[in-house]
Amino acid sequence: MPKDRPTRRQLLTAAAAAGAGVPLAKLALGDSSHAATPPPHLHAAGMDMSAPTHAAMVGHETPAPGGPHHLDALLYPPAPLPHQPGRVREYTLAASDRRIEVAKGVFYSAWTYNGTAPGPVIRATEGDLLRVKFLNGGSHPHTIHFHGIHPTNMDGVFEIVEPGDSFTYEFPARPYGMQLYHCHSTPLKKHIAKGLYGAFIIDPPKPRPAAQELVMVLSGFDTDGDGENNFYGVNGPAFYYAKYPIRVRRSQTVRIYLANLTEFDPINSFHLHGDFFRYYPTGSSDHFEYTDTVMLCQGQRGIIEIDFANTGRFMFHAHQSEFTELGWMGFFEVED
Repeated sequence: MPKDRPTRRQLLTAAAAAGAGVPLAKLALGDSSHAATPPPHLHAAGMDMSAPTHAAMVGHETPAPGGPHHLDALLYPPAPLPHQPGRVREYTLAASDRRIEVAKGVFYSAWTYNGTAPGPVIRATEGDLLRVKFLNGGSHPHTIHFHGIHPTNMDGVFEIVEPGDSFTYEFPARPYGMQLYHCHSTPLKKHIAKGLYGAFIIDPPKPRPAAQELVMVLSGFDTDGDGENNFYGVNGPAFYYAKYPIRVRRSQTVRIYLANLTEFDPINSFHLHGDFFRYYPTGSSDHFEYTDTVMLCQGQRGIIEIDFANTGRFMFHAHQSEFTELGWMGFFEVED
C-alpha cells in the first residue's frame, strides 16, 4: 500500500479526534486516487484525552455528509400492501458507476443501483408477482441475485447483463421475511464491496401489527483498495445517524428490517443502549430472541422490534468498537 495512504489505525485515530470537532475530510479518497497524509494534529500522542469520545459525538458537529433527509428513501420502506395473490409489483433498477461521499470530504468510486449504496428498498407481499427490470448503465457486467425462492433462470448467476443491456427478473415473491439482493457477478466480493446490494422485504399474508418501520443495511467502504474497510455505515455514509438522530415514539413499536452486507469483515452486529428488543431471525416466523445485541455474518438478516420504555436519546452501534469509531453508530431520539 502506498505510504501516503492512511492506515486503518490512522483513520481510527482521526475518527476519535472527530468527536472533538476535527473533520475527517481528505483522509481517504476513492481507490483510483491517492489519499492525503493525515494532518499532524491527528496523531494519537497529541490527542486531548479530555475531549469527547464517540459516545458523545452527536448533532451537527458530527463529520457526516448529507442533509437531514438525505437517506429518508433508504430508511423508510414503502408501505406494506394487503395480501392479494397474483398482483404485480414492478420496480426498475439501473446500475451505474458513481462517486459517493462516504464520510465528510471522503469520496469513493462506487458501483450502485439507482445511484445509491445500498440500492433502493424493494417490497412485496407474499404471493405478489415481482417484476424487476434491470438496466446495466455501468462499465462492468452485473446481475441481481435475490434471496428467496425463485426459478434458476431468475437467480442472477447465469444471466449476466453486459454494459448497455437489460434483463427483467420475474417470479412470485416468497417466502415472507427480511430478504436482500446483490450483484452476483465475479469477482463477487468486489461487486458487493463496491455497493451493489439492497434490502428486499416480503410481507406475510397476515399483516404484521402496525409499527414505525425502518430499514437498516449495514456496510463498509474500503477507500484505499487494500481489502480492509476504512469506514462503516448504516444505509450509506459514516456517522450519518449520529448527526441526524432517528426520531421515534415511545408509544408505538419500532420495527427495523436489518441486513448485513459488510464485505471483508466476517461479522457485524447491532447493539442498542438502554433497552431490549425482540429479534426475529430472517423475519420468517414468530420465534424471537429477547436481547440488546445481535451478531450477523454477511448476508444474515432479521427483524428487530423495540418498545422503548423511556424517552430520550439512545445510542445504537456495532459492538465491534472499531466499527463504531469508523462510522457505524447513531442515535434514536425517543419522544412521547
